[in-house]
Amino acid sequence: MNHLNRIIAGDGPMPLGYEVKFETVRGNGADLRMRSLLDRQQFHDPAGEAEQAGISSALWPLFGLLWPSGQVLAQAMQTFELDGKRILELGCGLALASLVIHRRGGDVTASDCHPLTETFLKENLRLNHLPPMKYRTGNWGRAVSDMGRFDLIIGSDVLYDRNQPQALSAFIDEHSCSTVEVVIVDPDRGNITGFNRRMQGLGYTHSQNRVSFLPDGATAYKGRVHSYGRSPVPAA
Repeated sequence: MNHLNRIIAGDGPMPLGYEVKFETVRGNGADLRMRSLLDRQQFHDPAGEAEQAGISSALWPLFGLLWPSGQVLAQAMQTFELDGKRILELGCGLALASLVIHRRGGDVTASDCHPLTETFLKENLRLNHLPPMKYRTGNWGRAVSDMGRFDLIIGSDVLYDRNQPQALSAFIDEHSCSTVEVVIVDPDRGNITGFNRRMQGLGYTHSQNRVSFLPDGATAYKGRVHSYGRSPVPAA
């Protein structure tokens, strides 16, 4: 269950022109207090950052909301084996899963293309008394040659556009170690079929598990946790 509160003075800096709320996320092994946007109507862009980033006014606020698939991914990361792995979260938004990994001591980098993501991440780290965490701007349509490669790549509800299967699979492959695990939580969007096909074409195995409830155990959820993997072929 999420407990919502309107922000009060003194809770830390926030971007001008926005209304925000607090949400305490429970059911993923430990509570996390999150600052999020009040609703989908929050749009304030006097500097034209949305146009520069290629994000429409309708899509602009979506990064700052807590989504069901993000909660499912965060729950999966609560018990996932992290030791020795360099981890990347794609399209992290409020980075709930990354915060869970970070609190467990994992080596995680959160990434998103939204200009305000890092501002919200820093505040949510502060709210949960967590040390700084690595963050990188990650745009699947643009190469990021210096981001490096990762042993575990995760994401939630990242296949919302018909062009995503090609762009996302190529981005993942570019930033995957030779042995890699990929975990994508998807709320049964139609684009997952094309994404699965492209990942398998790149040499990744695929398995999936259906999820029917959010971590609170009471709220219905319709989606799947998709797991992909790749390892070097042993020499003959």
